[in-house]
Amino acid sequence: MTFTKLDILPAYKLVSRTIEQHILEGRLQPGDRLPSEPDLAAQFGINRATVREGIRQLEQEGFLQRAAGRRLFVSLPGYNDLAPRASRALALQQVSFRELWDVAVLLEPQAARQAAQAATDDDIAALEESVVTTEKAVDNHEPFIKLDIEFHALVARISRNRVLELSREPVGLLFFPAMESLVPHLPQAGRRNVIGHRKILEAIRRHDADEAALWMNKQMIDFRRGYELAGLDMDAPVAWTEHARSGEAPAQ
Repeated sequence: MTFTKLDILPAYKLVSRTIEQHILEGRLQPGDRLPSEPDLAAQFGINRATVREGIRQLEQEGFLQRAAGRRLFVSLPGYNDLAPRASRALALQQVSFRELWDVAVLLEPQAARQAAQAATDDDIAALEESVVTTEKAVDNHEPFIKLDIEFHALVARISRNRVLELSREPVGLLFFPAMESLVPHLPQAGRRNVIGHRKILEAIRRHDADEAALWMNKQMIDFRRGYELAGLDMDAPVAWTEHARSGEAPAQ
């Protein structure tokens, strides 16, 4: 008989995994203070440097935050913590525009549908501001890709469905570099985006879920058609760019 070689995790990963498990199981709640590094080192029976490395990993993942006095508190990872990492993972897998679009064409209309059902007056005002800001940017020949990405993220947030919001965010971030490739080939893209956003906004304002989903679907189809008209390879990998993480608008 032969045995499979054991996969022994480094000690710092065992530290981060143990603390993370306590958080996921509810034994540590958001806002709870974590013991100091020396106390954790004593409890785990390891040196302080190893504990520090495990804590650093949890901070990077959004499970821990440092407050005044540098004490550590438990926190919940937000979309800004999780989505960029998922986007980078997708980029490393060399996913294509076609793969992204196949998922987005399902998620985006559903987000619009639920947003139309859940939107408050404040939500509609935020969407109106987004559309007006994008329209001004397009009229002044200013960058608008960041504003387009933000509009779609706002619609998802208004849906009040956190699973839907988090599911679509990594795909939305990777559409940033996809649009960077598209826009220089299609100067009309900005204007068409504004028209689509306005139609979606008006449907959400009327709480017309079917119409909101219909116009979001139309915008996604228009996005794909633009990619094809620009002569871009839909099966080529979509590259990760720092614009996707930072939200900085690229030059157009």
